[in-house]
Amino acid sequence: MGYDVAPLSRLIEEFERMPSIGRKTAQRLAFYVLGLPRNEAEDFASAILEAHEKIHRCPVCCNLTDGELCNICSNPARDTGTICVVEDSRDVLAIERTHEYMGVYHVLNGLLSPLNGVGPDSLSIKELVRRTGGEVKEVIMATDPTAEGETTAMYVSKLLKPLGVKVTRLAYGVPVGADLEYADEVTLMRALEGRQII
Repeated sequence: MGYDVAPLSRLIEEFERMPSIGRKTAQRLAFYVLGLPRNEAEDFASAILEAHEKIHRCPVCCNLTDGELCNICSNPARDTGTICVVEDSRDVLAIERTHEYMGVYHVLNGLLSPLNGVGPDSLSIKELVRRTGGEVKEVIMATDPTAEGETTAMYVSKLLKPLGVKVTRLAYGVPVGADLEYADEVTLMRALEGRQII
């Protein structure tokens, strides 16, 4: 008969359901939570419940927010003429860390993946098309350079170009600090296509 404590096993299983969390990491997290003082464990559980109750999608950009609009959409200093389209809210955080982009965002909440049953109606593409009238001059497609990301970028581009909106794609290629000899052919091809004058 093996060692089994049902509540601990359930906690481990819940952590293991999280993306990129394997069995050993789930066990470490479960034992960490068990080691918390009761008040800290209650604070942790309360934070999860509060996030579920208060966080929702911004009605304009579909980013996560706890207010009527997200902080970016409600900021009058942001350039509403430029929309950066991303897969999910984590991408917004990544771009915001650069402190370079001053436009607004649109979060698709996924990428087109017909093989996995994810079509245009599963994403917030209709909401993006509705936003692109009037003052929007440029839509930057910042989806991942994967098959799904490329497919999504091309699909959105075909929808928006007839509306007179300039659609651009993030440049990508060789990462800073990388050796050229280890870059694959597609990465090098993209780096050559996106070269700039210095």
